[in-house]
Amino acid sequence: MYAVIKTGGKQYRIREGDVLDVEKLGVEQGGTVIFDRVLLIEDEGKVLVGTPDVPGAAVKAEVVENFKADKVLIFKKKRRKQYRRTKGHRQQLAKVRIMKIYPDSTLVSREELQAAPPAAKPAVPPAPKKPAARPAPEVAPAGKKAKKPAAAVEKAAAKIKAPAKPKPAAKPKKAAKE
Repeated sequence: MYAVIKTGGKQYRIREGDVLDVEKLGVEQGGTVIFDRVLLIEDEGKVLVGTPDVPGAAVKAEVVENFKADKVLIFKKKRRKQYRRTKGHRQQLAKVRIMKIYPDSTLVSREELQAAPPAAKPAVPPAPKKPAARPAPEVAPAGKKAKKPAAAVEKAAAKIKAPAKPKPAAKPKKAAKE
């Protein structure tokens, strides 16, 4: 029996007992995961093809290890322009062992399926909050003055109201010699 599953944007042909590397699943080492995106199942000459998924089919797997793949170097160059850039990337992966292929999940006890949460997308930390953008100045039609935003007007008023520093007294000029 073999099956074709989809995870991390890729498709894998698997059998029970296979160990494969898939994109990070967000499950700790030793945890179990259920892949419910089963595209095809072959069992003793009988083939079930999904449209796009086989209804009720599932694959249970155990996460053996979470690791990083080898570094991939990205090198850009433009000849005779003194332009060179090097960048590296290491993909986060999970090594999983296929435990059981279920052509119909109604054959599985509820406890067994609940013991393993479905394959989740990798946990992504929330993006840092960006400061609020200043409103764009209003554009006036040709020949008319544009209105300034209230914040800009208040800022300008604060600068005008600020007390001016007294200037030092001017030095008396010397009388011209005749």
